[in-house]
Amino acid sequence: MAKTATNQQYVVCVRNEACEDLEVRKIYRLLPDKRASLNGYVRVIDESGEDYLYPEAYFVRVKLPQKAQKAVAASA
Repeated sequence: MAKTATNQQYVVCVRNEACEDLEVRKIYRLLPDKRASLNGYVRVIDESGEDYLYPEAYFVRVKLPQKAQKAVAASA
């Protein structure tokens, strides 16, 4: 079953040392990746639409209201 905008997870970037492609205070979509998580990383989708691994400490997980999730998904 395809994921809908309402069951996706999001993070906010709070640091970007050595990762200039990340924008602090920007919301990114989080993709599940257990292996990455075990190693202290998260997989996020950037502006290009591609997913990349970044240090987990660079992000804070956020729960967006349903309306905000739909708006973020529509802008991707």
